[in-house]
Amino acid sequence: MTQLEPSILDRAADAALALAADRPWSQISLLDIAAKAELGFAELYGAANGKGAVMDHLSRRFDRAALVTASEPGEVHDRLFEAVMARIEAMEPHRHALIAISQEEGPAAMAPRLITTSKALLETAGIDTGGLKGMARRAAMTAVWGRVVQVWRDDDGALNRTMAEIDQRLKDLRRQLNRVGAGF
Repeated sequence: MTQLEPSILDRAADAALALAADRPWSQISLLDIAAKAELGFAELYGAANGKGAVMDHLSRRFDRAALVTASEPGEVHDRLFEAVMARIEAMEPHRHALIAISQEEGPAAMAPRLITTSKALLETAGIDTGGLKGMARRAAMTAVWGRVVQVWRDDDGALNRTMAEIDQRLKDLRRQLNRVGAGF
């Protein structure tokens, strides 16, 4: 079996993580990422016209790690827990770089990614995200995901605090959504 060449964006994402592990995100340019990825700047710019586009791709790549849990049977809570943990575990090897990037990017850059990930996590667990109920579910899950990421950033052990936070937040999520008629 022939191994496929990583895409331009995959190479750029890997390069961005490697660079962010060594120096502040604000001191890294798209040109630096292209050089580290051994790509021509025009080639990378054609695929991603800024660092944000590279990070959007990286976020989708981490989301795919959560999506592989979709076929696992079980209760909705368990499926959602497994999806969230799969996403966290995909991020874990890059903890230092991701924390550094998020601290410099700030909430405005992170918000769209949190929303997209939350939708993917819900849908992976088989939870409908359409209509008004879906909008409530997405908003609530975005708050849960945002909080879980905050706890993960400070949980450098065996992720026990992160897992406990996920479990509690998902239970709270279900109760709150049931109260407003958007339960699942």
